Amino acid sequence: MDFSLTPKVEDLRNRLIAFMDEHVYPNEKVAAEQVHASGNEHLEPPIVKELKKKAKAQGLWNLFLPDDEYGAGLKNWEYGTLCEIMGRSYIAPRVFNCAAPDTGNMEILAEFGTPEQKKRWLEPMLAGEMRSCFSMTEPETAGSDPTLLRTRAVRDGDHYVINGHKWFTSGAYGASFAIAMVVTDPDAPPHRRASQIIVPTDTPGFNLIRAVSVMGHTGGGGHCEIRYEDCRVPASNLLGVEGGGFAIAQARLGPGRIHHCMRCIGAAERALELMCKRANSRYTHGSLLAEKSVIQNWVAESRMEIEQARLLTLHAAWKMDTVGKKEARQEIAMIKVVAANMMMTVLDRAIQTFGAMGVSDDTPIARMWRDGRSMRLADGPDEVHKMTIARRELRRWQ
Repeated sequence: MDFSLTPKVEDLRNRLIAFMDEHVYPNEKVAAEQVHASGNEHLEPPIVKELKKKAKAQGLWNLFLPDDEYGAGLKNWEYGTLCEIMGRSYIAPRVFNCAAPDTGNMEILAEFGTPEQKKRWLEPMLAGEMRSCFSMTEPETAGSDPTLLRTRAVRDGDHYVINGHKWFTSGAYGASFAIAMVVTDPDAPPHRRASQIIVPTDTPGFNLIRAVSVMGHTGGGGHCEIRYEDCRVPASNLLGVEGGGFAIAQARLGPGRIHHCMRCIGAAERALELMCKRANSRYTHGSLLAEKSVIQNWVAESRMEIEQARLLTLHAAWKMDTVGKKEARQEIAMIKVVAANMMMTVLDRAIQTFGAMGVSDDTPIARMWRDGRSMRLADGPDEVHKMTIARRELRRWQ
């Protein structure tokens, strides 16, 4: 493995860092103030729209797609080094058109979409003119076991009629369409029961009930509850083949987990930076915080844990690039557990170092903690990943 950056990636990285310093960090509070002043918690702040135009003009756009036709043509590990930088700010992924769930939806549209689907849905998303959401999790079934999904799509001539109940359809406010994971053949083997279907959000029967409150917050695109009630969509909206929903989901989740983990590392890096600056400037009980052994231990442990998580994540991405997603499943499962837990540990230390200020919104740390906690659940809970890691490891020695 060699993680030396090519001149192309080094240039993108340097320009990305400069853009973050000049445009993103100074405007985080501006974005929050604009949303608050509008009275619409689902508003895309005007400042974010302005920054998107600047990022696009500078070529810092759609960096996540690994093919030259639609994206920057970067390998997964190369994009990971850029994704880490974006993870340092909650507005950055949207500014660079690299935010979930749009990234995953664009990836599977690029890989599995028909020419017509790409023209209608993918191209406007690539241009930043359209947003999407992903509709899989259900309140009545265990999200960690998607073979239990109940939402049904029944073929009726040239259409599918969808009925079911979803929630945590993230990003539904402002989205033009959902990609819904639905059961098309309930009698098929568990991993052939479901398909993925594109559902325009203005379709009658697509009912957005609410944004589920997550730790007291419902803003942005929301983690939304959706009811599909006789929702009729053309059969041509089927993504891939009928019964191929799980295969598409796995194709979507591999790169997505790399993105999540590298953003976690970026958040942890920013928290460590803020913690060190605080420790070097805060005087209490006869000395600076930086001179106290407990703070020094926290800083040292954080640095070691971040480096370990980064190397493990880059290794998983490198393995995806060299031998494929399937062969990298074990490493992808491991990073999903390691990176999310590492981030939460570092954020907690940073909060403690700042004291009362750490739980306020005067720094980005509390928001990163609030948003980041879901990473131990999203794309599979820690416990399921550990179970699969253990099973694969045990099979090696049967």
